[in-house]
Amino acid sequence: MKYSFVFFLLLAVLGSSCAVLKEKPTAAEQHIHPQEDTAKKAAQELIRRVVGKYAGNFEVEFIPQEEGKDVFEVESRNGKVVLRGNNGVSIASALNHYLKYYTHSSITWNGSNLNLSSPLPVVPQKVRTVSPYKYRYYLNYCTFSYTMPWWDWERWQQEIDWMAMNGINMPLALTGQNAIYRRVYQSMGLTDKDLESFFSGPAYFAWFWMGNLDAWGGPLPVSWMDSHEALQKQILERERGLGMTPILPAFTGHVPPALKNKFPDAKLKKTKWDEMADDVYLMDPDDPMFMEIGKKFIEEQTKAYGTDHLYSSDTFNENRPPSNDSTFLSNVSKKVYQSMAAADPEAVWIMQGWLFHFSADFWKPAQIQAMLNAVPDDKMIILDLYSERHPMWQKTEAYYGKPWIWNMLHNFGGNVSMYGLMDRVATWPSQTLRNPEKGKLTGIGLTPEGIENNPVMYELMMENAWRDTPIELTSWLKDYTKRRYGKENAHANQAWQILRRTVYADSITAGGPESIVTGRPTFNRNTKRVITKFAYEPLALVPAWESLITASDELKSSQGFQYDLVDVTRQVLGNYATQLQEQFARDYKNKDLPAFKKHSTEFIALIGDMDKLLATQEGLLLGRWLHSAKDWGTTPAEKKLYEKNARNLITLWGDKNSNLMDYANRQWAGLLNGFYKPRWQQYFAHVAGQMEKGQDMNQRAFDEKIKTWEWQWVNSNEPYPTKPAGNSVTIAKEMFQKYHKKIKNGYL
Repeated sequence: MKYSFVFFLLLAVLGSSCAVLKEKPTAAEQHIHPQEDTAKKAAQELIRRVVGKYAGNFEVEFIPQEEGKDVFEVESRNGKVVLRGNNGVSIASALNHYLKYYTHSSITWNGSNLNLSSPLPVVPQKVRTVSPYKYRYYLNYCTFSYTMPWWDWERWQQEIDWMAMNGINMPLALTGQNAIYRRVYQSMGLTDKDLESFFSGPAYFAWFWMGNLDAWGGPLPVSWMDSHEALQKQILERERGLGMTPILPAFTGHVPPALKNKFPDAKLKKTKWDEMADDVYLMDPDDPMFMEIGKKFIEEQTKAYGTDHLYSSDTFNENRPPSNDSTFLSNVSKKVYQSMAAADPEAVWIMQGWLFHFSADFWKPAQIQAMLNAVPDDKMIILDLYSERHPMWQKTEAYYGKPWIWNMLHNFGGNVSMYGLMDRVATWPSQTLRNPEKGKLTGIGLTPEGIENNPVMYELMMENAWRDTPIELTSWLKDYTKRRYGKENAHANQAWQILRRTVYADSITAGGPESIVTGRPTFNRNTKRVITKFAYEPLALVPAWESLITASDELKSSQGFQYDLVDVTRQVLGNYATQLQEQFARDYKNKDLPAFKKHSTEFIALIGDMDKLLATQEGLLLGRWLHSAKDWGTTPAEKKLYEKNARNLITLWGDKNSNLMDYANRQWAGLLNGFYKPRWQQYFAHVAGQMEKGQDMNQRAFDEKIKTWEWQWVNSNEPYPTKPAGNSVTIAKEMFQKYHKKIKNGYL
């Protein structure tokens, strides 16, 4: 998991939720929500954005919380649907409940079905639902780089609406913080020239913010800082208007390299996160300047953005502290908290618990308790970051009395793969609520590294936000399919039961199985960053494909169905690529050049066919990603810089020798034909040439050669389509006709 992780400071990542469970009201509980008229207007505008001309059929009313918990009601009255809640999030959740369960509608990243008509369906009996969780958290530092770096206000507005409708009330809000750092360091005498060696490019902000790299992808234009300060103000205004309490960053101790020259007596230490990254400078919390900078940062940030008293930062994740001494760890933790409280006495530190899993050999009970106990219980909440696979709360006595939040992490690197632990997500949250060992469980949330895929997992997970009982998956999936596709279909239902038992059952690796197509060419089954291990038999997925193809004539007009048919087809073809790779690897071993050429040609054709298929979906286009990056540029030089950032992150990640190469691989149209296919073509030409000469393939020599070509691609600017081409169902059927028998026969 690619987090930036400060070497000795201790501010953990991703803020989530606010205060803590105790008798006295916490800082977050004392947060003053927007005035009712402002909140009502925000809720009504959301309804208008979602349902359009049907907005007049809904009325909004406010009701109080129930014992400190958010609540919503849905009721029909005088021909209208009344949506009640204690804030905008609750009212938006009421809207979503009505749309899902009374109109069979679905709003997702990957296709929506708004099934409304006048008059609207009647709610026969008032529905009242209370969330069992005070806090519903959302986002991960990495999401801001792997998915969100190029988002404009229109896209953010869509996401905030989605958040509210799914009950999110504690979003991480990191956009625009570089402008704050700039003003803080300028006030200390540093110039924009000094800061060029500090700020990263936009695609790398997650790791810059978390303190593990400087300058990579930069220098960052001032125009970016100005535009994203304005964007952050829009984001925060909308989130707060709906009753959310956003989490803002705090000072991590990460300082500009130029600071060592300006203040030669400052206590600075160097740390190195990854092989490709240069050293970064961290300020010792015992240096008085640590408190000074931390206080200035929050004061300057509060001036610009206000505050909800919730602060996130990052430390010790994937980096060992310099000492395991409990006194040392306690002191660091105390200083980190005090640097927040110096500017905001109501500060609550939101800290991720990932480090306790990642460096479990270091973080024993004594070390964990030293770190946690240095901060008052009502001033810290722990994010159990990866609860669906590695629930650290079970190994830490529920974080030794600190409030904590149960999270689904799900996606790494923004990879495109059908994956999710569906049965666990359906049952574990409610089981945890009833577990007498749960401690101060106070929330639930989502912490994905990347989003905009596998919509079923996010809808399923957030179903838990408003219930305390297990989700019965068989019936839930049937309802989900009807909502998503606009009508019930037996073949679609059959497909989803197969998907539940295959791609959404489990995984061998941290994320879903990837396709060897996206890995640097090799005869090995896996590369360093592209893992093709399956927790299911690839052939077992094929019947789901068959069922969706059968259902396609009836469901072809549904956006959600079109996306899902493309996604399943892509997954089947991507899995099949591994079979072809194993075949041409055997051909090479057997010195069978004709067979090698045959099977490598088929592999290249498969990549082209996958590209053609994915080109039918706007969300699976490389051109869309690159275009949205360039759109932020105010000069040709800025556009070129942002495009390089966008190309680099999803391919090499870093420089030519990057240790993280292919970590953020994407099965996207344009990237398949423009990057992965020519990379494989060069490999096959090299291998065939060696075989013709009777010589062995030298993998190391090829890797050295291809690095230069990869870096040239990162620095190039050839255009890629930004609009989809072709009909998803027609082309999926074409792929089925071409590959179905080959795949079944190959596996059998």
